[in-house]
Amino acid sequence: MTYAIPVPAITTVPVVGGDPFPVRRIYCVGRNYAAHAREMGHDPNREPPFFFMKPTDAIVPTDSEVPYPVKTNDYQHEIEMVVALGKGGRDIPVEKALELVFGYAVGLDMTRRDLQGEAKKLARPWDMGKGFDHSAPCAPLQPVSKVGHPDKGAIWLKVNGEVRQQGDLSDLIWNVAETISYLSGLVELFPGDLIYTGTPEGVGAVVKGDKLHGHVDGLVDLNVTIV
Repeated sequence: MTYAIPVPAITTVPVVGGDPFPVRRIYCVGRNYAAHAREMGHDPNREPPFFFMKPTDAIVPTDSEVPYPVKTNDYQHEIEMVVALGKGGRDIPVEKALELVFGYAVGLDMTRRDLQGEAKKLARPWDMGKGFDHSAPCAPLQPVSKVGHPDKGAIWLKVNGEVRQQGDLSDLIWNVAETISYLSGLVELFPGDLIYTGTPEGVGAVVKGDKLHGHVDGLVDLNVTIV
């Protein structure tokens, strides 16, 4: 088949010991750690999860230089565990949800916080605060066959060697299975979908020259430099 314009490149994430993982969509869970919900001024009680999205080509591989984005003076980090789906479906029961998972990775939900805050005040969408170029750094995926399904263990981010964020996967308000199940009731999920599962407390601004080092126990670390 021919097309009117050149076909865009397929965005992929490396897989440890395997072929690259093609990315279809990127879903992100908002305020999924209680301490982070409090630091953002919200009640951490177990209200239904909510989601926003990033463009697929916002993915940035580890060991990359990430350009400081335009139109912001408050560019912030959010360290997260990323879930990659190898199967899809609708209305997936919680007890079946982990069967959809291909693997896990360390990711960053980079945020233009000032644009997000302005959008909130005006009751407008967050898209330009969250879904901009280079806003979804992601380390290589570890397949479930190698790491199982992480449900506890340290998650942290260092900036220039100093710990900025620190938490435990067990602190997730909605765990991975619950998140997949709920999301599958809103949209049909497909192989290739990524879910960024939320960030612990300690989000903050970065500047040009900062080196970010993200970690989740059992997964491949993520390293990027802001330029």
